[in-house]
Amino acid sequence: MPSFLPLQHERLAPDESARRATAFADHMARRRTTRHFSPEPVPRVWIAEAIRAAGTSPSGAHQQPWTFVAIGDAALKAQLRAAAEEEERAFYAHRITPEWRAALAPLGTDAVKTHLTDAPWVVVLFRHSHGVDAGGGKRTYYYTQESCGIAAGLFITAVHTMGLVTLTHTPSPMAFLGEVLGRPAHEKAFLVMPVGYPAVDARVPDLARKPLDAIAVWR
Repeated sequence: MPSFLPLQHERLAPDESARRATAFADHMARRRTTRHFSPEPVPRVWIAEAIRAAGTSPSGAHQQPWTFVAIGDAALKAQLRAAAEEEERAFYAHRITPEWRAALAPLGTDAVKTHLTDAPWVVVLFRHSHGVDAGGGKRTYYYTQESCGIAAGLFITAVHTMGLVTLTHTPSPMAFLGEVLGRPAHEKAFLVMPVGYPAVDARVPDLARKPLDAIAVWR
């Protein structure tokens, strides 16, 4: 039989709930993605706390199908950048479709990935395609894509909340990340997130988010 514990929950006064809702939405509205990072150091414990927050994410069957690899070593970041840029050059030269190129144009992306060496930390989120039991056998995991997507969102939120910036980077393809970082075959690179302070001259694309009435439907 499953084991349950009492839910620990604080019910807030309605006006406090409303205040928090607006304050949090406003706080997250100030979050922006940038490719311009300062090399200023960031304490390891801050990254650990962001990963700890991400680890509270709900997941399919509570299987928590993720590994966060945090890289602070300059030589290893340089190795990752070299491998990523090699893949990205091939992507922009041969694999990208005209539609995809047009979609990326407002973001100003290209094959040069300075963020991978400028940022003090690069966090790579790996998705577990399946589990491994105590005897080394394969254990089926469920909804791993969705679970890792939610965990990534919590990590990004934690980074923003502590006053840092990050970038969601998906080199195409990403298999080299598992090889460079020595991850087992059942862990698949899901997302690369450099983390740090923005550079003093950091810029962001002049873009607007969709308004609430464009993303919400009420029935």
